[in-house]
Amino acid sequence: MQYFEQKGNSLLFRENGETVMLTPWGENSLRVRSVILGDITEDSAALLPPAQTESSIETEEMRASITNGKIRAELVVQPWGKNLQISFYNQKGELLLQEIPNGNALCLRPRFFKALPGGGYQLKATFVSDPAEKIYGMGQYQQEALNLKGYNLELAHRNSQASIPFYISSLGYGFLWHNAAVGEVHFGANTTEWIAQSTRQLDYWITANDTPALIERAYAEATGKTPMMPEYGLGFWQCKLRYYNQQQVLDIAHEYKRRGIPLDMLVIDYYHWPRCGDWRFDEEYFPDPRAMIDELHSMGIETMVSIWPQVDWRSENYEEMKQQGLLVKINSGIDVQMVFHGNNVFMDATNPRTRRYVWEKCRKNYADLGVRTFWLDEAEPEFTTYEYENYRYHAGPVVETGNIYPREYARLFYEGQKEMGQDNIVNLIRCAWAGSQRYGALVWSGDIMSTYEDFRKQICAGIHMGLSGIPWWTTDIGGFHGGQTADEDFRELLVRWFQFGAFCPVMRLHGCRQPVRTIINKAGEVRENTGADNEIWSFGEEAYPILVKFINLREQMRDYTRSLMEQAHKTGDPVLRALFYEFPEDPVCWEIRDSYLFGPDILVAPVCHEKAVSRRVYLPAGASWTDARTGESLPGGQWIEANAPLDTLPVYLREGRQSYLIGKL
Repeated sequence: MQYFEQKGNSLLFRENGETVMLTPWGENSLRVRSVILGDITEDSAALLPPAQTESSIETEEMRASITNGKIRAELVVQPWGKNLQISFYNQKGELLLQEIPNGNALCLRPRFFKALPGGGYQLKATFVSDPAEKIYGMGQYQQEALNLKGYNLELAHRNSQASIPFYISSLGYGFLWHNAAVGEVHFGANTTEWIAQSTRQLDYWITANDTPALIERAYAEATGKTPMMPEYGLGFWQCKLRYYNQQQVLDIAHEYKRRGIPLDMLVIDYYHWPRCGDWRFDEEYFPDPRAMIDELHSMGIETMVSIWPQVDWRSENYEEMKQQGLLVKINSGIDVQMVFHGNNVFMDATNPRTRRYVWEKCRKNYADLGVRTFWLDEAEPEFTTYEYENYRYHAGPVVETGNIYPREYARLFYEGQKEMGQDNIVNLIRCAWAGSQRYGALVWSGDIMSTYEDFRKQICAGIHMGLSGIPWWTTDIGGFHGGQTADEDFRELLVRWFQFGAFCPVMRLHGCRQPVRTIINKAGEVRENTGADNEIWSFGEEAYPILVKFINLREQMRDYTRSLMEQAHKTGDPVLRALFYEFPEDPVCWEIRDSYLFGPDILVAPVCHEKAVSRRVYLPAGASWTDARTGESLPGGQWIEANAPLDTLPVYLREGRQSYLIGKL
């Protein structure tokens, strides 16, 4: 029997209709693919073509191995059923990850393809679980959790949920489930199970290295790195739901200038258009958008405009897009995919012709007027019912390809802007998948509630997103839903969130503040509401000077923040980092979920419980730490009780670096 063969630098296994291929894919990394009754495809959902590396392959009748730098895969044909089991080891010979054995009489299969009508398969890939392993990354899930061991996760996008199937293991490897299908993952104590509802091929990528940072950088090489953040991404961004007319936008900008408060970006939210899918300003409320944008530019303020991928049946573009096949389709029934101010369907971002069509509209109506940054909302996309089997993209059924949508949405604008000659592109977007970062995606955490519980969840989400290869991430400061501008408890929450926002990759104030006001146009049609005031002078006399202080603090950090963005661009390092990213040898750092590092030098401990005026903070071992508020030097490897009155938060400087911050908080 010849189960194994070498093909180029790849190792192949064949048995009973299954073909398995292991290929070096970047330094210290392997790509694993498997098909039933077919040929391995070279299609890539997210991985970029790899740099060439030398592999070492050894074959025997019943076993084989392939080594690429610091990772080695051993393949064994099990005698009962001739099933293949793959095990991965590091350069020290330590086991990293292993497929389940067949269990002898149990006849288990680590790669189980269940045939579906139409030719695809439901796929389950199962690995042995090490109960002591810790798992981090996987995108953004709304839960107050750092170590994901024991968690069940949906591999699908929702409003405020971004499924990015890459994780870093405490055992010293990174793993990408290279499959855009809707599915599930179960990080159980006995097994880890990856499930794709519908797919044609098993495909995953695994890398090994000595530190989380080296693993993260390998993933960035494999899937892409961010552009360089433009200068206007380093300061403060003002937003609300919603500035509904041109004069309101200009009045807010002038008020910031009158008060001498730095402002880099002013954001015009959704329904500034006549209908979803028109992708232009409504002339009733924005009679001269070019003049508005020019005036903002004259004040040194960039303009961001919201884009929705929905197309209302009444839109001026609907009939043409329908006729041209540029829209997402429902498999059966009437094409209504979201009901909001009308019947809406989604433009199909996976279709290259759609991307060209939509960009031409947005170029003419926004970019040619001077808009350089777009807010790509509804990017999951937000189907009214998340019954993914109902929908079909140009790329294929949503259950099979659906998770690429937000990345292709980001790609639509990135490629259009690049074609116009724009460099250093950043666009705000509500969702992401593997590779989104290379298209200038700044992900925010969606329509979250204005509560301390949600605030704490965002700290975890930011850490996980950084480890998932998304260095640019932010939140709606203060939360999106439920904030009463005049409520003292909400004002406290907003101040605490604002302090956190000053130490996020992008600092952006947004929310649907209560009470809202109804807008009715000249034709008598009810338009989208506008919320209560959401500027930094809107939350009372106690809050105002604190918010101004933290905007000015953000300005003082501009050189440092720029250096972090350059690191992200060159290496893939997160801006917002888990403590263990810099201190992997300290076991306590692998457990901390409510503080983090802003780059390598600044430890931030947000105050994220109601009425709290102090909190416990862990200072990692392996460095000394300077209290940024007092200048006191403290040894690492200890817990401290830090005072935190409302006007400040605990911040510590590694080895006294960034000393210009001392006394500024």
